[in-house]
Amino acid sequence: MKVGLVSPYDLSIPGGVQAQVFGLADRLAAIGDEPVIIGPGLPSDTEGVDLGEAVRIPGNGSMVPISLDPRAVTRIRKAVEDVDVLHVHEPFMPLASLAANQSGPPVVATFHADPSRWVRAIYAVSEPIMMIALGKTKAITAVSGTAASALPSGLDVTIVPNGIYIEETPSGVTRNPTQVCFLGRDEPRKGLDVLLDAWSIVVDAVPDAELVVMGAVRQTSGVNWMGRVDDPKKFEVLAQSAIYVAPNTGGESFGIVLVEAMATGTAVVASDLAAFEAVSGDAARYFPVGDSGVLAGTLVDLLHDRRARDDLGKRGLARAQQFDWDTVAQTYRDIYASVMS
Repeated sequence: MKVGLVSPYDLSIPGGVQAQVFGLADRLAAIGDEPVIIGPGLPSDTEGVDLGEAVRIPGNGSMVPISLDPRAVTRIRKAVEDVDVLHVHEPFMPLASLAANQSGPPVVATFHADPSRWVRAIYAVSEPIMMIALGKTKAITAVSGTAASALPSGLDVTIVPNGIYIEETPSGVTRNPTQVCFLGRDEPRKGLDVLLDAWSIVVDAVPDAELVVMGAVRQTSGVNWMGRVDDPKKFEVLAQSAIYVAPNTGGESFGIVLVEAMATGTAVVASDLAAFEAVSGDAARYFPVGDSGVLAGTLVDLLHDRRARDDLGKRGLARAQQFDWDTVAQTYRDIYASVMS
């Protein structure tokens, strides 16, 4: 089948939705389907339909890169003329997703984000408008219960988690028993400041502890600042580390990097966000959101307890299997077939 995969976000910028679009396209092509990636900022080495440049607007505690070019509407309509089914990610995002919902073929709409309080309030009083905006949507999915929780109760929502390639996680990498790592943009909701506040306590108790930060660069000493890393390097660092920390403070509906860390057998420590607890279950240690003192104590305890780290790693490896792309892509294919019939 020919499947249009619509991202409202700039495809040249790393992000959770973008990664899922690329991953799903790759898996569908391997199965024998014909995916068509549609979105702004399409990389020059990627086949698909480029909707032009994106602009950044504030949203969900971050700067969201979306297309506001009216010409995107015409480009989408032309791109989907011979598509069997259209899979639209974040269906209420302008302009790409909103235009795609109305464009012709049956639509599968996937919600990724944990909407802010004011967005939830709008959803609560505007169900008729939401149904109009969903256009030709025949099936609605969400990546987690958190992402689905803001939607009207009358909608039939299927939970389909984000996917990763389990087999691509590195093997044979030597794990450093004193290394802790973090991955995320340097934005308040990613919780990097919470981790740094905790780290001064950690190194007092464990002087040889090492902190590796991927995705951000500051001038703080005593931290290995790596900046942006590609996927192979990301998985290498995760596999080398004794502990992965997700100190996020909110706005998270899933937490794909928790799955990536679990897939490498790395012990996970995360803030007690509902979305994180749903992803990692009993394969992580949790601390209250924003509490750097409890985070520090948790890290010190685990750095001193290899058996506990190994137990978390084994639990994580087992739990990560449910997020493998083979499983996730087949679930979507079943949904595509249903809406086409």
